[in-house]
Amino acid sequence: MELLSIEPLELKFPFELKKQISCSLQLLNKTDNYVAFKVKTTNPKKYCVRPNTGIVLPRSTCDVIVTMQAQKESPPDMQCKDKFLLQSVKTNDGATTKDINAEMFSKEAGHVVEECKLRVVYVSPPQPPSPVAEGSEEGSSPRGSLSENGNVNGSEFSNATRAFEPQDKSAELQARSLISKLNEEKNSAIQQNNKLRQELELLRRESNKNRGGASLLFVVLVGLLGIIMGYVLKKT
Repeated sequence: MELLSIEPLELKFPFELKKQISCSLQLLNKTDNYVAFKVKTTNPKKYCVRPNTGIVLPRSTCDVIVTMQAQKESPPDMQCKDKFLLQSVKTNDGATTKDINAEMFSKEAGHVVEECKLRVVYVSPPQPPSPVAEGSEEGSSPRGSLSENGNVNGSEFSNATRAFEPQDKSAELQARSLISKLNEEKNSAIQQNNKLRQELELLRRESNKNRGGASLLFVVLVGLLGIIMGYVLKKT
């Protein structure tokens, strides 16, 4: 085609049941003209094309997204007979999508319309890698033993990982035991502190009582001494 270069020329869909699938086309305008395009399909109910019409500016590109609706059944032998037709025509400079009409793509009206047919191809979706590594033949050693250059295989690396797991668990248990021991010591220290405060308060109270008792005893002794002295003076 002289007006537009289309990539790719096949619409490849990784087919999956009950899943909407999309693929893209890139339209390249290598000319110095404004080029209008229109996309048609033999099965319009099955596909959604955005945009299905448009303007490709000079020396620029335009991406077209083709979406296949979710299918309920797989086609026989994964073959598809659907086809697309992309038409392109030179238009006036400064033209926009609003200026596009059906008559622009009519050959009967004397317009030079270039056409490119695109076919649809179904491909199998990529398979996810197996979570379990395949074993070697019966009687032989596992794949990937110690290589000549000294690299360790995946099996030995897995074994090394398992060897470290108990140590990790042991360290975790030790940490928990240490935290529990520290909490017990903290609670014991708090209890001892409270006990010391109570004993100190009792000592203060007993000291106050002792001071009060000593003063009363001193008064009594002074009184008795006065009585005795008076009695002695009277006798004399």
